[in-house]
Amino acid sequence: MAKIIPIPYTFFFFLTIILFLISTFATAISPRFSQNISPTSIGLKREGVRHLHFYFHETVGGQNATAVRVAQSPVTKTSSTEFGAVVVMDDPLTIGPELSSRIVGKAQGIYTFASQNEIGLLMVLNFVFTEGKYNGSTLSVLGRNAVLSTVREMPIVGGSGIFRFARGYAQARTHNLVNSNTVVVEYNVYVFHY
Repeated sequence: MAKIIPIPYTFFFFLTIILFLISTFATAISPRFSQNISPTSIGLKREGVRHLHFYFHETVGGQNATAVRVAQSPVTKTSSTEFGAVVVMDDPLTIGPELSSRIVGKAQGIYTFASQNEIGLLMVLNFVFTEGKYNGSTLSVLGRNAVLSTVREMPIVGGSGIFRFARGYAQARTHNLVNSNTVVVEYNVYVFHY
């Protein structure tokens, strides 16, 4: 004798099939979250590499400060490395080591003293360019700056404008300590971009 499936089970079986079909149809007509596109459709051309050379001028005190401490931990007061301090900067970038030389942009961002054992900064900044064809373009830096090292290398993790899809690295070298509040840092930046 054939076994008869009770009506409630049959109802739930058909309800499950209908819900599956509705969700499949809804997924098929919903907007896409992701799709493959041609790089040329968003204006990307052949990738090249560029070398930029400029000087960064930072003044940490006085009336014309370009970097200001905005936070610190109670530990900072007793730390020999300033551990826990956070600084906001808006430093000029110039073509030569003198502050009077032509300004090509600004270094804008934050850094924090992130090492308990040496003066080591976590840098989060944008090089915002104002010169020529680079005007309005930026390069983004995110990395460690061991300030007392002769040469420091930090990654370029992106950019905007001419530097969309940028990647590369920046080498920083202290050029001159003008006084106890002002430092000039030479930057060589090597960046791949389209």
